[in-house]
Amino acid sequence: MTVVIIVAAIVIYAYGFQVTQVNLEETAKPQRQQQLVRIIRALAQPDLLTYQQEVTKAQAPVLIPCPATLPTVPAAGDGPSLTLSKPCANGGEQITIVGSGFPANADVAVRFRPESLATLPGISIRTDAKGAFSTTFTLPRNREAAVAQNMEAEYKRNIGRPAFSDTSRETWNKIIETIFMALLATTLGTVLAFPIGFLAANNLMRSITSPFTAIMLSLLTLPIGLLAGSLLGGQFGRWGISLGGGNVLLGVGALAALGAVMLIALRVGVGGEEDSLPTRPQRVGRVAGLMIAGLTLFINLGLISILSQSLGAYLSTRVGSLGFLGLFLANVAHVLELLLPLIGAAAGMALVSALTRPLGAKVLPSLAYAPRRAIAVALAALNGALYASLIGAALGWLYRLENPTNYLVLPAVAGAVVGLIIGLRADVETPTPIGQVVYFITRTVLNALRAIEPLIMVIVFAVWVGIGPFAGVLALCLHTIASLGKLYSEQVESIQSGPLEAITATGATRLQTIVYAVIPQVVPPFISFTLYRWDINVRMSTIIGFAGGGGIGFLLQQNINLLQYRQASVQMLAIALVVASLDYLSAAIREHYV
Repeated sequence: MTVVIIVAAIVIYAYGFQVTQVNLEETAKPQRQQQLVRIIRALAQPDLLTYQQEVTKAQAPVLIPCPATLPTVPAAGDGPSLTLSKPCANGGEQITIVGSGFPANADVAVRFRPESLATLPGISIRTDAKGAFSTTFTLPRNREAAVAQNMEAEYKRNIGRPAFSDTSRETWNKIIETIFMALLATTLGTVLAFPIGFLAANNLMRSITSPFTAIMLSLLTLPIGLLAGSLLGGQFGRWGISLGGGNVLLGVGALAALGAVMLIALRVGVGGEEDSLPTRPQRVGRVAGLMIAGLTLFINLGLISILSQSLGAYLSTRVGSLGFLGLFLANVAHVLELLLPLIGAAAGMALVSALTRPLGAKVLPSLAYAPRRAIAVALAALNGALYASLIGAALGWLYRLENPTNYLVLPAVAGAVVGLIIGLRADVETPTPIGQVVYFITRTVLNALRAIEPLIMVIVFAVWVGIGPFAGVLALCLHTIASLGKLYSEQVESIQSGPLEAITATGATRLQTIVYAVIPQVVPPFISFTLYRWDINVRMSTIIGFAGGGGIGFLLQQNINLLQYRQASVQMLAIALVVASLDYLSAAIREHYV
């Protein structure tokens, strides 16, 4: 058996060598070794500091190849000079170069300067005590030209005090950009991953059940609430923007007045302590108060958005170096303006759910079995038709289908049939575990997002928002949501059940149970996960820069592509220092708070 395992391992690794194209002979080639040595030496000399330099240079013309008539070689003048053993030669031939007039015991760079004046690799030679040297040089191939090109010897001497190089300053700016890319992505991702982590926790979701008819009713009315809320939220927000866009003072006054109206309507809607059940007029008044408060809220959000944009534009030109604060305020206001329809959609779904909850949870379950089952079947068929037609409409838009029958009518009929079958097979007597459905959907989405690397995400976002750090922030944020959502949910699933059962036994609501029994147990590990994710995002941001995500990675990619390894070494050193510093910082924070 041991022999079989050894033979199988040999076969597996032999095939692995073939698939991965392991070629050790390639590493032994002199050209490969020379290139490796050159890169290692360049990386070991990062371009951190720079000096003012005094340059001593001499040139001598050389022709490649030899022409029919040789030109006259000018006589050497005063100062550094070069003398060639022959004025012309073919590419690949060697010539002897003699230099004089250079500083004594100095390292001089000798190179071929082509017609294009490009800087090609050369050799380094040390002068003697008299400032002279003699060396042989192989002329490069494929550098033929009709005019004379030059052999060049150059000596550079540093003068004055050292200063940070342009590479160091550019690296500093990019590493700051990288740190804040990771910070913004981690912050936004954490805010969104926090509630998702609870939805993906099986121990919290498996106990959530609801009658089948109530689920079907909610699913049927949710698209209505989403559409109505989105339209109303966007429209009332635009009214607020138009109200405050003409005159700032008028906008401030309108904000104060509508804010007071919103608070009064909210107080009416919430109500106070009562000794008896509210009457029908009181319930109608409360619903009206909540609706007025919600609508005035969107007008106020629109007013806040336009006033913040005006204030941000004013500050960006008035506070000098702190102008970025005004720009930040204007950008946040613009984001709020874009989010108004989304906020309205969420509010609309919440309102529709609140209005239909009594009907689905109390009225329908109280009916006899036959009408309740008939209603459940009808609602399931309607839901199937509705959601199938929505999916068909999305596919029709995506693939530019022209016949509505193909992407609306047929999917609606098929969806109604599927819904009808589900309704007939559903158990209307036993509550449906809707929490488990939400759990599996959330887990599936998180797994799908986590399977896509940020390097792929940033390519898509770079097309959407343009190449730069904003695309990197969006890619890192999306991947952070997926990763932290999984970590948060697993931590919630591993909490002690004792406090959870004790709080539940007191009759607390689900929200109260989460606040008082779950959150105190998960805060310390949540902090650890979040800090660790920031550390990961800093390192990831150096990679997504290769795909247009901005930050230090974008600069590092440019220098590597241009074979500027001394400059790339500075960026690699900065990345290592930042990662190490963040590791120590996160360790200190965890020690203090966790």
